[in-house]
Amino acid sequence: MTTVRSLPAATAVTESLSVPQFSVISGAQVQAALRGRETQVMELVETIYRLHGDGESVNPPSYFLRFPDRPSSRIIALPASIGGQVRVDGLKWISSFPGNVAAGVPRASAVLILNDHDTGYPFACLESSIVSATRTAASAALAADRLSRGRPRPRRVGFLGVGLIARYIHTFLNGTGWSFDEIGVHDLSADSAAGFRGYLEQSGGGGDITVYDTAEELIRSSDLVVLATVAAEPHVTDPSWFDHHPVVLHVSLRDLAPEILLTATNIVDDVEHCQKANTSTHLAEQNTGSRDFLDGTLNDVIAGRVTVPADRTVVFSPFGLGVLDLAVGKFVYDEIVRSGELKVIDDFFHERHRYRPAASSHDRAERGHRRQRSAARRVRGRSTGLRPMR
Repeated sequence: MTTVRSLPAATAVTESLSVPQFSVISGAQVQAALRGRETQVMELVETIYRLHGDGESVNPPSYFLRFPDRPSSRIIALPASIGGQVRVDGLKWISSFPGNVAAGVPRASAVLILNDHDTGYPFACLESSIVSATRTAASAALAADRLSRGRPRPRRVGFLGVGLIARYIHTFLNGTGWSFDEIGVHDLSADSAAGFRGYLEQSGGGGDITVYDTAEELIRSSDLVVLATVAAEPHVTDPSWFDHHPVVLHVSLRDLAPEILLTATNIVDDVEHCQKANTSTHLAEQNTGSRDFLDGTLNDVIAGRVTVPADRTVVFSPFGLGVLDLAVGKFVYDEIVRSGELKVIDDFFHERHRYRPAASSHDRAERGHRRQRSAARRVRGRSTGLRPMR
């Protein structure tokens, strides 16, 4: 393994295609690259939503690998491609094993593969549970901002389900300018609720913290509701709990009964992706026979095509788009290249040429320089317009 401390300047001369270097980026590196970048990442997510809405992406349906002997568990493949100035392809492979939680092991684990736009070769493998949680939290924070602009900014937030995703969402809310007078907590696990309360007390975000005994108490006491559970089917069924018309970040997708959605303004990240796998919005479509209850996508709100009323509950149900994982993963890759700490796996791809005679040591060195210049172009030539935090 080689650590690349610096990359030569990219040449203006057009070069023939070459196999890129392959690097591995650890969870510790991912976390370090993203720490304190909440505003930057949220802006990046908004940019990708716009590109996706403009047709500058390919985001096929996710593939679910399920197990007859482990029905609650699954592994999901999310292939995607981003165009525009970003230009990167790839795949997230993420497992969800709810049974891990009882053993104190995180529910989700993931890797992200980034593929070179020009050759198709993979050039990086990243630990991706952090990338996945980050893009989910950034999307939720963006939705909280955009969906509350036509009403008084929520001062009471409630977290129903307080695992890793809830912690990341709170971090992003805190890091993008939100502050709350009251923070509510409810979880079926008393230990999880206590642990989340401890995290809140140490986070320095302020606000009076209350652990509620029931989901109803939490929801009725919150203007911004974050649903981040592992529920497989709706367990919140009474529309009257939402009579105060909160903003609801329905991140876990399956908590709300269709009856609640049918009384609300419903915003999703992508219609086709959300209407599958028995999500709450999918169940509502099955019950009504139509999608008329869906008001639009978050990008529609951002672009001004959909106005969110202040006198109605608004529910954001994001299925989670692979293009967001790619964008955040590429952001991390670029930051690590800039830091000079990219860990390259030497000779990962053994056969780099078709029917070419054995190269001299000089030729091999020159190809190495070309690959470094190719990596530099991926950093400098695919910028999303965001400046790195120094």
